[in-house]
Amino acid sequence: MSMTNIGLDNLSGQLAERVKELRRDKSAVLQSREIVENALEDGHLYYGINTGFGALAHKKIDSDQLATLQHNLLFSHAVGVGELIPKDICRLMLFLKIHGLSLGFSGVSERTFDRLLLFAEEDLIPAVPSRGSLGASGDLAPLAHMGLPLIGAGKFWNRNGDGTEEAGTVLRERGIEPIELQPKDGLALCNGTQMMTAYGAQVLSQTNALVKNADILASVSLEALKGSIQPFNEKIHRARPYKGSQAVARNVRQLLQESEILESHKDCGKVQDPYSLRCVPQVHGASRDALDYARSVVETEINSATDNPLVFGQGEIISGGNFHGQPLALAFDFAAMALAELASISERRTYLLLSGHDGLPKFLFRETGINSGLMVLQYTAAALVSENKVLCHPASVDSIPTCLGQEDHVSMGSISALKLYEVFRNVEKVLAIEVLVAAQALDFRDPVRPGRGVDAAQRCIRENIAHRERDESFEPEIRKAIQLVKEGTFLRAVEADLGKLD
Repeated sequence: MSMTNIGLDNLSGQLAERVKELRRDKSAVLQSREIVENALEDGHLYYGINTGFGALAHKKIDSDQLATLQHNLLFSHAVGVGELIPKDICRLMLFLKIHGLSLGFSGVSERTFDRLLLFAEEDLIPAVPSRGSLGASGDLAPLAHMGLPLIGAGKFWNRNGDGTEEAGTVLRERGIEPIELQPKDGLALCNGTQMMTAYGAQVLSQTNALVKNADILASVSLEALKGSIQPFNEKIHRARPYKGSQAVARNVRQLLQESEILESHKDCGKVQDPYSLRCVPQVHGASRDALDYARSVVETEINSATDNPLVFGQGEIISGGNFHGQPLALAFDFAAMALAELASISERRTYLLLSGHDGLPKFLFRETGINSGLMVLQYTAAALVSENKVLCHPASVDSIPTCLGQEDHVSMGSISALKLYEVFRNVEKVLAIEVLVAAQALDFRDPVRPGRGVDAAQRCIRENIAHRERDESFEPEIRKAIQLVKEGTFLRAVEADLGKLD
């Protein structure tokens, strides 16, 4: 097995480097292919190499039909429907498939592997429908669509990523001949979990930044609401030593250093804050720990062979079930719940900020009645949080048998992956709404200064979004706030001033 392990940090860069490495050394691919070539001469039956597929595995295929068998596999399995998977995730699918095949357990032919490398190098990204996978035997339909351009069928994304082009036309324009698949090629292409893994990797590679943003926003809201720093005391979190809650508490303490607001109300006599302030370490921390688990699952999957059968040394070709998406399905359902909770508690803080808490004007405008203020921003956050509750219904507990009962338990991991992606996008938007509301509230504490990290966050927001005192369209501000969260501007501004957060 290849010793090259790919992690989630700078995932795209690592995968691009992997393609360059494989142009120089694809020895593991060649060795596994030699085993397949030798097996074709020994007279034995090998699933999917010289037999039919699924419930047709008992049917022997004549040697002069083996190439046709692999072509037919792509056409028969490319039955996906629905909106297309975004181009950046399709690109990840392609790169992850290349890396999986490169591990030396798949027996793919050199020409097919080289053509995948060419697609990656030329940014020829197959267009893939998002629906049709059961998450076992892997992502059959999506991966079949991904493989079609190899034989001159299917579609590519266009250069701008806003439409598609017929693959045959694109290949002719570039002088690239379609290839003929060799025995085992189609199966190596279709079997695997690369669609699920690509969605999970896309989301989970961004969650480290997201959870930091959530901590920053909780700190801005805490200062605006004159909350207590005591629930973030290190002693409390040593007494219940979860890694996540300890990290969150450290972050908030760091963000609130040098706070004049904390000093201004330290003797106010208030005993406790609402849970959405007081329990930030416990809630954010639990989400962090769950997301860490999901990241570890995805990193294992990225570096695994997930097609079938697998090829091993000493000429062994063994049929198994590494394509089954259950590890991913469970992890993605868990990760979606963890992300949804970040949005849920954020929406509660937004509600508090608008409620006239601790001297703030209701709806955060001085003059209301004629103005509704920021009232309805909370409605949008509430709608997104409610949608997340529906999306967090676990897909991994469902199974519908297929293939005449041969595939009698499936993971539905592709559905978990699609839902995870939607939840993540919703969470970004809910946090962006807290950006707008918390910054507006904090303005009313001026000239008393917040903690150093909170002040850096506030400056970043105000450099991009102005304070409001009358009703006008919020659409530009919402869009800009989403951009601040999504593109990392907000987090970079804070860490540039304060240093790295946990």
